[in-house]
Amino acid sequence: METSVTIIGIVIAIIVAIPIYYSARSTAANKSKILGIKKKFNPTHPEDFDLTESQSNKTLTLDQKNKRFILMNFNPNQQESTYLDLKSAASAKLVLTTEGPSDTIVKIDFEFQDKDSPKKITIPFYDFDDDRIKQISAYQDHQFAKKWLKIIQDSISR
Repeated sequence: METSVTIIGIVIAIIVAIPIYYSARSTAANKSKILGIKKKFNPTHPEDFDLTESQSNKTLTLDQKNKRFILMNFNPNQQESTYLDLKSAASAKLVLTTEGPSDTIVKIDFEFQDKDSPKKITIPFYDFDDDRIKQISAYQDHQFAKKWLKIIQDSISR
């Protein structure tokens, strides 16, 4: 009786430990990717990007002191990172693209107005075609983008 209980306990422990191991490994890999991208844009002091937040395969980071911003998209279809020096931006806003007459959001972009020219810099944030769970992520990403827009606008105005 005690042997079967021990074996069942070991099997349950293994079943619980395997997902935890893979989750920890994935988190470590993502952290090293993020650090690598920060080092790419600031090789000597990647720790200057002091505000970092991730959600839905996207990581946004901001160097509040030097006014630098990076948006990292770890979408399986296309992984990219976009850097912007906020000192050159006069303002920032979100641009929502909806589908036809409905209110379905198909694209969210950050749009920055350049200080010295009428040029606008657009950084893609969310694309419906790259989304696996569609409208649920659209809502979450929209809320996340609004939160970061406020952070970016505060950084630009300082």
